[in-house]
Amino acid sequence: MSALAQRYASKEMRALWSINTKILAERKLWISLMKFQSTILDIPDSAINDYQRVLENIDLESIDNRERELRHDVKARIDEFNALAGHQYIHLGMTSRDLTENIEAFQIRQSLLLIRDRSVALLAQLAHHSSRYSDLAIVGRSHNVPAQVTTLGKKFATIAQEALFAFARLENLIDRLALRGIKGPVGTAQDSLDLVGDHHLALEAEIARELGFTTILDSTGQIYPRSFDLDLISALTQLAAAPSNLATSIRLMAGHQLVSEGFAAGQVGSSAMPHKMNSRSCERINGLSIVLRGYLSMISEISGDQWNEGDVSDSVVRRVALADSFYAIDGIIETTLTVLREFTVFPEMIKKELARELPFLATTKILMAAVKAGMGRERAHHLLQELTTKAALDIRAGHEVDLIALIAQSPEIPLDRENLEQLLAHPSEFTGHAAAQIEAVVAKVSEIIAAYPKAAEYRGGDIR
Repeated sequence: MSALAQRYASKEMRALWSINTKILAERKLWISLMKFQSTILDIPDSAINDYQRVLENIDLESIDNRERELRHDVKARIDEFNALAGHQYIHLGMTSRDLTENIEAFQIRQSLLLIRDRSVALLAQLAHHSSRYSDLAIVGRSHNVPAQVTTLGKKFATIAQEALFAFARLENLIDRLALRGIKGPVGTAQDSLDLVGDHHLALEAEIARELGFTTILDSTGQIYPRSFDLDLISALTQLAAAPSNLATSIRLMAGHQLVSEGFAAGQVGSSAMPHKMNSRSCERINGLSIVLRGYLSMISEISGDQWNEGDVSDSVVRRVALADSFYAIDGIIETTLTVLREFTVFPEMIKKELARELPFLATTKILMAAVKAGMGRERAHHLLQELTTKAALDIRAGHEVDLIALIAQSPEIPLDRENLEQLLAHPSEFTGHAAAQIEAVVAKVSEIIAAYPKAAEYRGGDIR
């Protein structure tokens, strides 16, 4: 089993990509084809019943032994199922890709539906945190240094906005996902036509219906274009960006002791340093995002590299990248849900930092007030820059500095201390349209929650 699956993915995602699930789905596809073909060919009901009777008799060791001899994985599974049933009626008119690519499409679609539901839960929690902390003023940073006042809720809303954008792409991908169909060795479906004639399109439609698809590719070679896989993994990578950005922000805020991703009773932060309370879950999210981008790079290498109607040079890449990409995004979302569930805020530390930085953060507001009082904008900017730079350096040298007093004492700036203190009296007034922006994002998330109410209730499984 993949290390990603074993350590990070949910049991639901592991089940979708397990070898047993794949083999069972293949056998069900063979039986569905056989039932359709039996209306045209001489395939007795008793034979179909024999296949159904042994449907779930999956002996992986026996299949592996056959593959070692045959050096062909699909032929090994064909021979195994035939031996169990005592017949040779499966895989008629098919090539290996008719089996594997349709079943992979089924696994991909089911996985996307699971990720969609988990993404709804993620959006719901991001909206919850956006609203909960809408009024909590906090130091906003650009270039990782204090810039202006924002709110903690606004931070979550910005992440939710990015997640909404990715979610729209995910839904679009699910809607347009198409089944390869039964196309044969070079895509002409000649072998199936030789067997069932004009009934072939009806056969394809029946298979698509059973696998949950409404669209079938009209023209493809032995393999469908691998740029479709690039589209898929790219969408998953984009979906990971918002959780990864959130994890980075939490790690940075935790470094200033403003918030925590949570630290459970009995949890150990370091085997060497007893005091450590690391943001290990957020670090995991960032790490899994890098892994996912690695698979995107792998998949991009086989996009646009198809030889004629197809070959198997891409098989090993897809065998690893498809499943592991879903394990990675699943682990990212599950871990993010855990972080959001256990997220802890330290309001006093936030207030303390804000009080320390507010005179500096207010300089843009002071600049505008000075301009309104008749001072030239560039001159005011120059003087404020001189005063704030000197004050910041003095503070870093260990001196006590009253920046507001320094500004009030400037003979050129037309604002006295009373004017300046009034400007600083209500930090929430420094947050601009943050509240309105939060409301707008939460409203958009609410529409999605209304469409998928059950999915929104999911809070995430336990992670280790």
